[in-house]
Parts: sequence; structure tokens; C-alpha cells
Amino acid sequence: MNLSRPVRLTLILALCGGLAACGNRTAEQGAAIPGESPPGGFVSNNRESAPTNYDRSSIWDVFGPNKTDQTVYVNRYLWAASLDVLNFLPIESVDPFTGIIVTGYGTPPGGGRAYRATVHIDDPALDARSLNLSLQTRNGPASAATARAVEDAILSRARQMRIGDDKL
Repeated sequence: MNLSRPVRLTLILALCGGLAACGNRTAEQGAAIPGESPPGGFVSNNRESAPTNYDRSSIWDVFGPNKTDQTVYVNRYLWAASLDVLNFLPIESVDPFTGIIVTGYGTPPGGGRAYRATVHIDDPALDARSLNLSLQTRNGPASAATARAVEDAILSRARQMRIGDDKL
């Protein structure tokens, strides 16, 4: 068998890499440096004292599904209704994965006081418990009655959107 030099070198490197991948050594904090004694003063090779929290993986995990997929646990009707009811406020940031909407100050139509809102939708259910609203004015928190009225408007709009949805 006559293999060229680059092919032999590649084959040897692949075999060495494969053999090195079979090792089960991990670097842990406090691990002993070769030639020094470990922190406890002795080395134990007992199976009972070995760490057991290793993640099981194989080469086939590379070809499997991506495990970093995120699931969104936000009610879509509450999300859309919040954006619809608070459309007079400028949106500063939104995060659909955590269900947070942060707005800037804006004046409602026909009103004279500027408001700012932070909405947190923390449950996929179309329920009042899923909606958390914080409403502020430039002088401090808005009255509880105003915040409750905005919450009620968002919940009512979400229910209207759900009823109007053709996918029911």
C-alpha cells in the first residue's frame, strides 16, 4: 500500500484526534497540576467519589436538532392588545421572549398628562393574572384607577381579538 505523504499525515492526525476525543478528562477548579499533590492530599479513583454531572453527548449531537431553541410563553392576544391600546406611546424596547414592552412618555388623545408604561406578560393564558402593567407620569406613579382602566382596556381588546380570530 503506497499512500502519499499528505494522506498519511492526515490519517495519523485524524487517528490521534479521535483517540484524544475518547478521553474523559475535564479541567475543574482546584484540579491538581501534574507532579503536585491534590488539595485533599490523596487521589481517589473510587466510582462513588467521581463527579456524576457530566452531560452525555456524542458526535451525532452535531447533526441533531438545535437545543438552544426558545419557546415563547407570552399570550399573543395580550401582546397585540397591549401594543394596540398603548399605540399613542412611543415604544422604547420590546422583548417578545420575556413578554416585556417598555414605552416612553406620550400624551393620550384628548388628554393633557403624559404617561409612560411598562407591560409584562408572564403567562400564555388570556387572563388578568398574565398582565402586569406599570403606568407612570412625569411626577411619579399614575393613579391606581387610571392603571386599572388601562389594564381593563387591554384585556377587553385582547378578548375582542380572540373572538375575532378565525382559528378558533
